[in-house]
Amino acid sequence: MWPLALVLAFVLLVFVAATYFLQVQVRDRALSERVNAVSRLVSQKLDKDTNLMRAVLQTMQGIPPIGTAFARQDRQALLVAAGPMFDSLRAQSRITHLYFDNPELVNLVRLHSPTEFGDEITRSTTVQARRQNRVTHGLELGALGTLTLRVVSPWPSANGVLGYVEMGEEIGHLMQEIHDSLAVDLFVLVDKQFLPVQQWHHGLDMLQRQGNWNHFADQVMVANTADPTPVALNDAVLAYLRGGATHVFTQGQQTMHLALLPMDDANGRRIGDLVVMRDISGLQKTFQSSIVTVILMSLGVGAFVLGLFYVALDRVERDYQRQHDLEHQLLRLDTEHARILQIEKLSALGTMVGEIAHQLNNPLVGVVNLAQLAQRELGDPDRTRELLAEIRRAGEDCHTFIAAMLRFAKVSKFDCHPANLTQVIADTVLLFHQTVRRQIPVELALPAHPVVLSMDPILMRHALFNLLINAAQASADDQPVVISLTPTPHAETGAPGWLLAVLDHGHGIDPKVLDKLFVPFFTTRSDGTGLGLPVVQHVALLHQGYVTVSALPAGGTQFAIWLPQQATVPSANSLPGTSDVAQDFGG
Repeated sequence: MWPLALVLAFVLLVFVAATYFLQVQVRDRALSERVNAVSRLVSQKLDKDTNLMRAVLQTMQGIPPIGTAFARQDRQALLVAAGPMFDSLRAQSRITHLYFDNPELVNLVRLHSPTEFGDEITRSTTVQARRQNRVTHGLELGALGTLTLRVVSPWPSANGVLGYVEMGEEIGHLMQEIHDSLAVDLFVLVDKQFLPVQQWHHGLDMLQRQGNWNHFADQVMVANTADPTPVALNDAVLAYLRGGATHVFTQGQQTMHLALLPMDDANGRRIGDLVVMRDISGLQKTFQSSIVTVILMSLGVGAFVLGLFYVALDRVERDYQRQHDLEHQLLRLDTEHARILQIEKLSALGTMVGEIAHQLNNPLVGVVNLAQLAQRELGDPDRTRELLAEIRRAGEDCHTFIAAMLRFAKVSKFDCHPANLTQVIADTVLLFHQTVRRQIPVELALPAHPVVLSMDPILMRHALFNLLINAAQASADDQPVVISLTPTPHAETGAPGWLLAVLDHGHGIDPKVLDKLFVPFFTTRSDGTGLGLPVVQHVALLHQGYVTVSALPAGGTQFAIWLPQQATVPSANSLPGTSDVAQDFGG
């Protein structure tokens, strides 16, 4: 069981690990899609707000009071003329910056910070608008350390360009809109090399904001939608995120997932990063519940498989034990059967020896007695001749019995080859007529065509001759003996074969002796040896056939030998019981 348990544990571990990594891929893919959505939404909002500010600037150029004040370079008049419009834009459209610069790019007025003016504007968007004399836009760092979307437009007039008007929107407002739309928090980080520390602190004071210059080594946060900044967001995590990876951390009861997008300014420079943070607490709980469920299901399936295998193995073991016990029982039965067969063989041998001794002892006793009488009658030649004649008849009886035993022994010599059974029957009938003095009529019912079977013709002739002798002894002189050969399937297996039957019309056989007919030395006649029918049965067995005997309703008996149509007959020594018969009854 242990190897199977280890294999199952390994399979379950691989399954759980695969499920875990699949969940991680799903989580990372969801964040990646959210980051891509942030990137698209940032671009869309930048384009939308840029178009809005361009439209506002174009509309502003059509307002005479603002144009007149700008043409005269009158700061107070510009504040009065454009101030209400800027306040409305700041409240409704989140416009945070509005500059008026003279043709030399010297700031005339900042409506968002009126006290700051007179400095030269050298930002890229303003310089490009002057050089190209067209509207330019882009993200830029402001003098107060803010990252702002700026649109700069020349103000044309009949006498040339009056100056440049610049409108801006701090990136923080844009980040808040994205936060509300996509349910993510955003952190805008700017590289410190583009933002001097004094300028950044000055911006915090003027805009009344809070920040930590030293939170990151190389960057400073200029906008964010989550306050405070997570402690887990540090330089090491930023370096990891810049490599294209994502980061998961726990903050209180929440689980956060971080990713990063690069940020470029209007010149195409990478000035910082946009960190996207998504709250995946619900997803993480679902993820953990799924992992626990998978583990429990895997353990349950593993336990079920182990239990099922244990039950099956226990059943196999019990079946094996039963089979093992049965084999031992069969072995004991086989040994017992062999012992019983040996006892039966010894018993049959003893019976045969007893019968032979009985058959030979009676004549020999007579020979001894007659010889003693002949010694006492030496003076009477006639009496002596009579006694010698009796002794001769007794010797002839012994000789006849020995000859019958020798004929029985010859049955074990088996030579099988294809032979015509109808010709064997005809030859046997001819021999019968030449041997038997009584002229018993024999009727034949044979097929018109030859019947060729694999057999020993000498043994088959010997068996048929014995059946004819028995039929002749049971029949009267005028009663015919009928020999028939018909195609007949095997009584049990249905295999094709032929039935050779010998029928007589005699007085029949006593039912009491039917089960003893094929027992060697059993006979109902005083002059019989009891070996004729055992020979017939033995010949049939050698040919893979069998012998049947049946009493006819009208009187008489039929003995029949069934032989197979096609049979691969082995040698006599390889047949079961052949050598035993030879040893028990012929050897």
